[in-house]
Amino acid sequence: MDFTAYRAVSFDCYGTLIDWETGIAAVLRPWAEGGWTDEELLLAYADHEAAVEHEQPAALYPEVLAESFRRLGAQLGRPVSEEWAQRLATSVPDWPAFPDSPGALARLARHYRLIILSNVHRAGFAGSNQRLRGDFAAIITAEDVGGYKPGDRHFRALDETLPGLGVKREELLHAAQSLFHDHVPAKREGLPSVWINRRHDRPGWGATPEPDQPWSYQAEFPSMGAFADAVDEAFATR
Repeated sequence: MDFTAYRAVSFDCYGTLIDWETGIAAVLRPWAEGGWTDEELLLAYADHEAAVEHEQPAALYPEVLAESFRRLGAQLGRPVSEEWAQRLATSVPDWPAFPDSPGALARLARHYRLIILSNVHRAGFAGSNQRLRGDFAAIITAEDVGGYKPGDRHFRALDETLPGLGVKREELLHAAQSLFHDHVPAKREGLPSVWINRRHDRPGWGATPEPDQPWSYQAEFPSMGAFADAVDEAFATR
């Protein structure tokens, strides 16, 4: 890819910049009391969250987390109390950033306008950005658009945002971990994308459902740091 051809990068946040699997597992693990491994819990949880987001597009993300947790408990035969449901619902600001995310964002901001395209609520992302310290030209959340990826509302809002940033659609690149949430709709939208394959050293899908529609991406990196390295090199040799 010619990374110098782009003027803006839109990012998924949770799974790409924020380690949401570690954050979710930090609540599910003590609740499960050793009955299941983290991977088993995340795999079971993933489909419930996607289903709730599809069924309740106007629900704020804390409500999605709580309801997904309740459905997980019903599936596993271990009821989830309201206390536990709220513990997960309010945990987003506690989820850690991947160690390379803040530095990579700072480096990428030297070359691009940065945009967040996230399946969370505004307050949740605000808490996460205290860890990322990102300089974002625009922030588009599920709360803003009244829906969740892989639906198209984020991408319609993104199209409406670009002219105000002085960015043409063909100057936009999307970067994300989730094939299901991001690379499926990116392909549908004709949007070039970079796969930040955070699970490259682990089997399975983790907290992200397996995609059931075609996806594509133009480049793959194991981390945000590796992506930023490639971009820096491209601009240095331009």
